[in-house]
Amino acid sequence: MNSDLSILKLILEASFVVKIVLAILIAASIASWAIILGRRTVLSRVRRETEAFESAFWSGGDLGALYRNVDARQDGGTGMEAIFKFGFREFSRLRQQPGIDPAQLMEGARRAMRVAQLKEIDRLEANLATLATVGSTSPYVGLFGTVWGIMSAFHGLGNVQQATLQMVAPGIAEALIATAIGLFAAIPAVVAYNRYSDQVNRIELRFDTFVEELSTILQRHAAAPRHGG
Repeated sequence: MNSDLSILKLILEASFVVKIVLAILIAASIASWAIILGRRTVLSRVRRETEAFESAFWSGGDLGALYRNVDARQDGGTGMEAIFKFGFREFSRLRQQPGIDPAQLMEGARRAMRVAQLKEIDRLEANLATLATVGSTSPYVGLFGTVWGIMSAFHGLGNVQQATLQMVAPGIAEALIATAIGLFAAIPAVVAYNRYSDQVNRIELRFDTFVEELSTILQRHAAAPRHGG
């Protein structure tokens, strides 16, 4: 590439408005990559913890002992562990109260599990909306910078008797950089948003299935005599 048209030179010589646009796009790209790496770590950890907890849950051990292990953790349990902890805790609490029938027991336990599930899904979806915003708006911000740059380039040629390609090329190249940076910010954000949204949906489906499975198990305990709980 000709050194006179190097990207760094074009950015440094861009108009003030185009520089502001480029700064916004670069900041958006940095923020989106921080979110991408952060969500990748969180979702990977949740999948590992979910698989480990399901193995422990279906190993046939005592649910009370499993609850105490989860509750004793420093973070108090996350993901599927949190759903189990709050559901089992509410079930045990209601079961100690006299006059509570099995239907009320199950309603309270399921409500506690659903609330915990909503909180966990909300935690997993944190900042995904920012990725969607960066992915959808960055091309338009870049296009604005391009349009402004082209307008400035042609405005500068207004007093020139004869325009040449050498005079027009730097201004057009400068303007097109804004669109390029906009796409650079948008494409990873869109790809990551779609990928992580799909992963969150899959995790949510596993949570839904677990809530139904745990409800079935708790329903059998609810029908058992109180002194045996």
